[in-house]
Amino acid sequence: MKKHFLTALCALVASPALAHLPPEQHGSFMAGASHPLFGLDHIIAMIAVGIWAMQIGGKAVWAVPAGFVGAMALGFMGGIAALPLPLVEPMILASAVLIGLLASFAVKPGLTGGIAIAAVFGLFHGHAHGAELGAAQALGFGAGFVIATALLHAAGILAARLTARALPYGPRLLGALATLMGLSLLIG
Repeated sequence: MKKHFLTALCALVASPALAHLPPEQHGSFMAGASHPLFGLDHIIAMIAVGIWAMQIGGKAVWAVPAGFVGAMALGFMGGIAALPLPLVEPMILASAVLIGLLASFAVKPGLTGGIAIAAVFGLFHGHAHGAELGAAQALGFGAGFVIATALLHAAGILAARLTARALPYGPRLLGALATLMGLSLLIG
């Protein structure tokens, strides 16, 4: 069990060196799929959503991540359409910290509350993707980043399950780690 815990922990702290692709490389499915994987802020927040959804339990395990992804798709369309949304980057960073805090304290706001919180942050993540992309090849790019985001949520759910088996407070520790990593991005 300790091996699974360490594997999950390493997956949370691993980070590629570049935050975003250059605009001229946007537009393909693969660019969209890789985009969430090239920013530590995105990775932390999306894995934290999965961890937190697992803690809420029941239907929230799939519904909270689905709420994030659905709102992210709407935000993506808004970003492509150049609809204004203030504080996009600060909200993306805040999502890593705040969702990490929710997981570290095992806050269970119920299904509707969990979906609403995840959806608010998803909207900002999606807007950032859409605003960076513009209209070129939006469908392929959007499909790629939606799938990658869902996989990161699934990684968070898996990490929460594995750590819960190894340590009773394992998911809370992962949430605290996400919070600290998010704070390090705010400070650094």
